[in-house]
Amino acid sequence: MNIEEYREYCISKPGVTEGFPFDQKTLVFKVMDKMFALTDVDSFISINLKCDPEYAIELRETYESIIAGYHMSKKHWNTCAVNNDLPDNKLFELIDHSYELICKSLTKAKKEELKKLQD
Repeated sequence: MNIEEYREYCISKPGVTEGFPFDQKTLVFKVMDKMFALTDVDSFISINLKCDPEYAIELRETYESIIAGYHMSKKHWNTCAVNNDLPDNKLFELIDHSYELICKSLTKAKKEELKKLQD
């Protein structure tokens, strides 16, 4: 996977915006103003993704390229190395998982707003 594929995949999801809220190199994707994915655009060696805590542990035990979230909550975030032992299709699945976790946690009003964007 390259950064263009990653960006196009993330930004194509309903309600998603992108930006650089921390610095000029950390690209952050948010759904309805809540972060679900981020990466360093200069190096693009890994992606930080939100993850269900139990699933996060299982993934870390299965793939060498998945570790506890770097500079993130170790319980709720994974750092996934790109172009390593993690196949691209699994990485896309984990992006979906992160997006869906955030969508589930949205307020009722934000969920309704997102639903309108999906219709």
